[in-house]
Amino acid sequence: MDISELFWKCEIDDLKKGYVYDENSGKYTCLICGEQFEKGIIYPIENLYYDAQKAVEIHINKRHVSVFDYLINMNKKYTGLTEVQQEIIKCLYANKSDKEISQMLGVSASTVRNHRFKLREKVKQAKIFLCLMQLISENKKENNDKNNELIEIHKGATMVDERYAITEKEREKIINNYFKGKDNMVLSDLPSKEKRKIIVLQHIAKNFGARKKYTEKEVNKILKQIYEDYVLLRRYLIEYGFLERTRDCKFYWLKE
Repeated sequence: MDISELFWKCEIDDLKKGYVYDENSGKYTCLICGEQFEKGIIYPIENLYYDAQKAVEIHINKRHVSVFDYLINMNKKYTGLTEVQQEIIKCLYANKSDKEISQMLGVSASTVRNHRFKLREKVKQAKIFLCLMQLISENKKENNDKNNELIEIHKGATMVDERYAITEKEREKIINNYFKGKDNMVLSDLPSKEKRKIIVLQHIAKNFGARKKYTEKEVNKILKQIYEDYVLLRRYLIEYGFLERTRDCKFYWLKE
């Protein structure tokens, strides 16, 4: 299971912590970047030694600031928050009063209260919605066709819309149609239709390791083995939020 799938399928309590523990592997996995810490191993951090669970907690705070910081800054397609709501939530997390928030945002205290009311209603709606979706999931027949399940959307997606309404069956069919060679990693043609292009790019992104930085030369070398127009592939991987790069284009990495 890749990090995006792990992120979206984890329980809320795990999401709040920012990591999950897998009893089978004995590893704690950061839900933000996928870095793992194995139980039983002691990790040296700044001249001190920590067990795996504490090490992953320190990792989250040092690398990602906090789980709250990461979640609040996610694409609004995921959070469902307006910019004003986002700022108010940041202030509430910082324990600011209505008066302090109104002064910071340049709005009236009554406006802040109205937003708090709306946010409280969103919590109620979210609880009911989650309950309904869990009941649907529990009510599925055991022989339900898993190929009809929708694929997970990568967290770096720049646009989240109907283009991502793709089933596992569709994904497998498109990969078989557009890829050949060893491990289905040689692209015969780059599709023009958005749904197909997303699946193709998602498949290509598997060639890049999590938490690893690549030079442009290394990226080009990987993509040249997949498709002749490697420059176009590289541009699309950036444009669709699979890869991220420094401003000077010297280093590339999988977008968290």
